[in-house]
Amino acid sequence: MIRAMGAAAAIMVATCAMTVSAQAADWSYGARGPYTVNQPLNAYSWAGPYLGGNLGYNWGTVSNNPTRPSGFMGGVQIGYNVQSGPLVIGLEGDLQLNGAENRFAGWKFENPWFGTVRGRIGYAMNNILLYGTGGLAFGTLSGETATQRESHTAAGWTVGIGAEFGLTQNISAKVEYLYVDLSSSRFGITGMPNAYSAGMVRVGLNYRF
Repeated sequence: MIRAMGAAAAIMVATCAMTVSAQAADWSYGARGPYTVNQPLNAYSWAGPYLGGNLGYNWGTVSNNPTRPSGFMGGVQIGYNVQSGPLVIGLEGDLQLNGAENRFAGWKFENPWFGTVRGRIGYAMNNILLYGTGGLAFGTLSGETATQRESHTAAGWTVGIGAEFGLTQNISAKVEYLYVDLSSSRFGITGMPNAYSAGMVRVGLNYRF
C-alpha cells in the first residue's frame, strides 16, 4: 500500500510540473505577442500627420543694399509623412514671425514674417530621421528712411537639411538648417530692386497624431 501511495504521489507531482510548465509557456507567449526577431517591438513609425512649433535665429542680407537684417524668429509647422521601409516622404508648411532687422546709414530693412511650403525626403533609422527639404518660400521685406517707409511681399525658394528624433511615438524633436531666397522688388527709398535672403538654424517639437 505504501508503494501504491508513493507511485500516486509521484504521478501527481509530475502532472503539476507539466501544468506549470505549460502555463509558463502560455504566459511567455502572451507577454511577447506574435512578434519575431524580424519585427521588433520598438519599431518607430514616422507616417501620418503632425503639428508643432519652432524657434531659431537667422542671418540675412538685402541685395543692392548694405543692410544685414538678422534676429530671432519663431513659428508653427504642420505636415504629413508617408513611410515605406526606411524611406520617408512628406510635405510640410510653416509660418514664421521674424525679428530680423538692421539699420545702415539712412536705411533700415526688416523681414517681419515669412513662410514656406516644402517637400521632405528622408532616411529613417528607427526613431532617427535624416532628411533634405526644399520648395516655395514667401514673405515681406520692409524698408524705411527718416521720411519714408514701404513694404513688398514676394515669393521665392528655400532648401535645407535637418534631423528629427522620436522622443515618444507621438512626440519628436528636430534641428534644421534652411536657406530662404525671396525675389526682388523695386523700392522707392533706394531706387533699386532689393531682395531678402537668409540662412537660418531652428529647433522644434512636433506632435504626431
